[in-house]
Amino acid sequence: MHKIIQQLEKKRAQAKQGGGEARIETQHAKGKLTARERIEVLLDQGSFEEWDIFVEHRCTDFGMQDKAIPGDGVVTGYGTINGRLVFIYSQDFTVFGGSLSEAHAEKICKVMDQAMKVGAPIIGISDSGGARIQEGVASLGGYAEVFQRNVLASGVVPQISLVMGPCAGGAVYSPAITDFIFMVEDSAYMFVTGPDVVKTVTHEEVSAEDLGGSTTHTSRSGVAALAFENDVQTLLMTRRFFNFLPSNNRDGPPHRSSDDSPTRTEKSLDTLIPDNPNRPYDIKEIIGKVVDEGDFFELQSNYAKNIIIGFARMQGNSVGFVANQPMVLAGCLDINASIKAARFVRFCDAFNIPIITLVDVPGFMPGTAQEYGGIIKHGAKLLYAYAECTVPKITLITRKAYGGAYDVMASKHLRGDVNLAWPSAEIAVMGPKGAVEIIFREEAKDAAAIKARTEEYREKFANPFVAGRRGYIDDVIFPRDTRKRLCRSLAMLRNKKLENPWRKHGNIPL
Repeated sequence: MHKIIQQLEKKRAQAKQGGGEARIETQHAKGKLTARERIEVLLDQGSFEEWDIFVEHRCTDFGMQDKAIPGDGVVTGYGTINGRLVFIYSQDFTVFGGSLSEAHAEKICKVMDQAMKVGAPIIGISDSGGARIQEGVASLGGYAEVFQRNVLASGVVPQISLVMGPCAGGAVYSPAITDFIFMVEDSAYMFVTGPDVVKTVTHEEVSAEDLGGSTTHTSRSGVAALAFENDVQTLLMTRRFFNFLPSNNRDGPPHRSSDDSPTRTEKSLDTLIPDNPNRPYDIKEIIGKVVDEGDFFELQSNYAKNIIIGFARMQGNSVGFVANQPMVLAGCLDINASIKAARFVRFCDAFNIPIITLVDVPGFMPGTAQEYGGIIKHGAKLLYAYAECTVPKITLITRKAYGGAYDVMASKHLRGDVNLAWPSAEIAVMGPKGAVEIIFREEAKDAAAIKARTEEYREKFANPFVAGRRGYIDDVIFPRDTRKRLCRSLAMLRNKKLENPWRKHGNIPL
């Protein structure tokens, strides 16, 4: 028995060394943690239970039979974050460059299958050179097995991808299917084809960072939700983010006790909206002043800045926020903003997280670029997401709600549960000036007449009371009471039940 225990200890030690001291030092020299170090930072201390530490590849081609390393380039298992169960896999770049083999993929699939069985989130840490070339199609088959499980887990358990090194070729599609992608600045990149292939095929010269680095994916492509300075910050922020998410689609939003009174008033909100309707203000100021302890976790903060998405807590319970941002493009909805908000709404709906929508939208962005880019189809994605959504939906119109954009932003007509407005709200087909220039076209040359007509239109239609008379707005509230009214609405909706007609699935305008 003593001998076999010694053998066990030796094999465990060998597996924990990964690719060996020299490669670990190289990883550290790049400012990167090893696969196991990342797990230690991410999970609660001492909670990690590792699976398949002794798994090795089965390849015998190209001399691979002499290069087997226990674990085969990925560390898998489960543990806890703040006491809550989570399954994890972390690719080890020190072993064959973290390349994915058939056995490597089987390890990932095993923890994904188990996460589905027990209803726990999955966190995948990518740091890999891609498919293991020596295994050929077996490696590609391994990727497809992982993709299939990503799809089956979608909407069942939350999936978070941490890209902390290279992630190229087919490997990018696993993170792409997951719910949220966080990247590490300067050391992480994602692309389907690398700079060399791009140069060969299209004759474009581009660096790996410009092609698929964190700045590209958080500000231009929208592929990643956020990027952080280094490995440790990324992992610690993931721990914080994890606290907002339920464990699975049958759980309610997680609760954390708060001393922030649900009846707290905020008098500064009474003067937030400028007198000039064309002057911007920061919608995030409202969010910060109404949520518990001002704690708002914004997502995709550098992409489609004309709309804000993220998580916060109200009376200790997680809620999702969607808000037009008047500081950027006057809060107009464009292609990128519509896609960004639609996917977030669908995530919240899948995982029973109530949605609070703050509306200040003058309409959809005009222009040939938007029309040629398919704003009709992409704007419909947001409309579809809100219309399909069955979780509690609370909408607050702070200022402008014009045209079709009023309908799309969680209006009462899309089964909004509670629709409120501030006195400054302007709910109309379009802005007063544009409306008057159409209605009174014959008076267009008379500036004084147009000005008078504009004020007449503003007084008659550009207010919340016309919508209130029709029941499209449930109440016009004092801005200072916003937190109180939102908290009461959420409490009232806690046991809401609403089901869509049975169907295999809808056909969202992708």
